[in-house]
This record gives sequence, C-alpha cells and structure tokens, in this order.
Amino acid sequence: MSLKRPALDPGSLEPRTGSGYPEPYRSRVLPREKRQLGDALGLTKIGINQTTLPPGKESSMRHWHTHEEEFIYVLSGEVVLCTDAGEQTLTAGMCAGFPLGTSDGHQLVNRSSAPAVYLEVSNRDAADRAFYPDVDLQFHGVKAAVMFTRKDGSRF
Repeated sequence: MSLKRPALDPGSLEPRTGSGYPEPYRSRVLPREKRQLGDALGLTKIGINQTTLPPGKESSMRHWHTHEEEFIYVLSGEVVLCTDAGEQTLTAGMCAGFPLGTSDGHQLVNRSSAPAVYLEVSNRDAADRAFYPDVDLQFHGVKAAVMFTRKDGSRF
C-alpha cells in the first residue's frame, strides 16, 4: 500500500548512517540508523528521528543542550538511559524527556543482544550548543565553522 502525505511509512526512507562526531566518538555510535521523519514530512520547527541502535552501541555521548528540549519514546527492544541520577532500563512503550535548561547529561546505550528502535523528538534551534560532561568534546552548533572541538577549543 502506498501512502500519501501527510502519512508516511518510515521504512520507505533511506536511513542516515553517518555521524558528525569525530573519532574516537564516532565508532561508539555507528552503525546506528536514523530515519529523519520530520524532514521527510516537511516539519521545520521540530525534528523527529526513528533511530535503530544495534547491540553494544551508544545513541550519543552523554550530553545536554543549551536551546533544545528532547523526548525519547522506545518502540521496540530495550536501552539503558544514563543520566546524572544513574542508569535506568527503558523498554517498548517507555519514554524520557529532557527539558530546556537542564544540565543533566543523557544518553542511551543498547546493552541487550537485539536492536532497539526509538523515536527522538526535539525542537530545532540554530543557537543550540551541546556539552558533554564525560568526554573531551564540545558542540558549537550546526552553523559553526567547526561544529565539534575539544573542551579547550582545539580541533580534532
């Protein structure tokens, strides 16, 4: 069955398999797959990705945003949510939210033996930066001349 907009079958989208992270962080998240649902539907204020995270991989480095809120909803499998409060296992039907102005870094890790699939939802703000409390990494924004540097500002 072929769907017409505004409907969409996420499986019809080519997954994005890359990462903007420099090494040694890139290999910690790849080969994850992100299907950019928001972009495909023409949404410009919010970003929505359907992400498949293989066993043993991380969604990102543990981070927090300066101008974005994030919401995660697990569709299948299980992931471990890592925050300042510790670790919690999330399974299908569970969710987590990260409000603006909260400097509690977060990440998902797949420690199971099966892929996990979840939705990532966030607002899109060009002024957004991200901080990584556990690793020597800083995100300067999508429009920055150099998006990622070490915390001292030096390049990778």
